Amino acid sequence: MSITPVPRGAHLTRRLLQLYVGLALYGASSALLVRAGLGLEPWGVLHQGLAERTGLSIGVVSIIVGAAVLLLWIPIRQRPGLGTVSNVFAIGIAMDGTLAVVPDVHGLTARIAVMVAGVVVNGVATGLYIAARFGPGPRDGLMTGLHLRTGRSIRLVRTLIEVAVVVTGFVLGGSLGAGTVLYALAIGPLAQFFLRFFAVDGKPARESAGSGDEESVAPATDSGDTAVTTRTPGQAILPR
Repeated sequence: MSITPVPRGAHLTRRLLQLYVGLALYGASSALLVRAGLGLEPWGVLHQGLAERTGLSIGVVSIIVGAAVLLLWIPIRQRPGLGTVSNVFAIGIAMDGTLAVVPDVHGLTARIAVMVAGVVVNGVATGLYIAARFGPGPRDGLMTGLHLRTGRSIRLVRTLIEVAVVVTGFVLGGSLGAGTVLYALAIGPLAQFFLRFFAVDGKPARESAGSGDEESVAPATDSGDTAVTTRTPGQAILPR
């Protein structure tokens, strides 16, 4: 498994800034959902459940899971980019850092406000990270890789993965609730909006979405790898 080179050219500084600000905000948004205590995003449920069982921090668990998922790219012949590798470490570090400085939230009104803030910030982070065009996160690369190898739709593959992740995380003790539902309903529209808002040179990322629209996959013309295209170019794979 090779790593795609960091592209050179115009707006590289802006793209790198978008990448790492987006990853930091993603970790922070996940931490806000933890503090709200009303349910986490699907992979967050798994991370929290594993953290409960192992005694490790949820950020460290996120890093370990991300690295393990990245290893699964080898048999499905996916190629990571800078954003992929950075995703493994940056989100977990930002999550633990945010949890260290943000106190527990008390009162239902305050918890709902923090939950909504977490989902919105996650949408902003997704737009920043994907629009930087440095490659998908390890979990989404797994999704698209399985799509390519099995011929099943992105919708089906993503649904099966996330159902398995949520159920496993919940059984292990992860938090499932209103925040999980809100995230599932809102993250697609939010990510699509902010992806277009943060697009570099008006060019949204080509990695396609798990928002429900069908994706088509075509082989890349310059290598043995594959490129994902969509019917709706503003949509993108979520970075988690």
